[in-house]
Amino acid sequence: MTSIASITLEVADLSAADRFYTAFGLGDRVGLRASEAPTTGFRGFTLSLTVSQPATVKSLIGAALDAGATPLKPVAKSFWGYGGVVRAPDGAIWKVATSAKKDTGPDTGQIDDMVLLLGVADMAGTKRFYVERGFTVAKGFGSKYVEFAAPASTVKLALYGRGALAKDAGVPIDGTGSHRLVIGGDIGPFSDPDGFAWETAA
Repeated sequence: MTSIASITLEVADLSAADRFYTAFGLGDRVGLRASEAPTTGFRGFTLSLTVSQPATVKSLIGAALDAGATPLKPVAKSFWGYGGVVRAPDGAIWKVATSAKKDTGPDTGQIDDMVLLLGVADMAGTKRFYVERGFTVAKGFGSKYVEFAAPASTVKLALYGRGALAKDAGVPIDGTGSHRLVIGGDIGPFSDPDGFAWETAA
């Protein structure tokens, strides 16, 4: 099964980004690489952390804000659960969410799943592109959302319409320049139809 082996964020200030992600509690879940590639506005992707209960959402979002993140959507209850969205100092957008609406115990700080959501212009075309490269569809909702299967404890890959993803993140859709994201896998290197770069993971 083809899947994501690693996520590398390209950042302007490597030491500052390392301090932020350590404080955020992500440890080695993301790699960092120095880059001065021009980028403005929405970069076309978000990273989503799924956790077990609201207390963990509040804890992770609080840690991110304390470390210098900018709030995009405050932590709140919704019809689907509980969550919030922040922008890291390097510009990457992070969502932390749970389907639970009530706590079942103390905050554990545990992250159950990490999902990379790519905002795409042509859902059918991009879905076909990834399927042709060995990805298996796990969930699909027509032209709105596609999630690919992934082994346990790895980053899941999902596709969302670019406009819908920007709205979900609470930011304007406009953005130009580098995605400042490199995806590592057992295939590649290549760029997908929306310009997201893949490299062969070490």
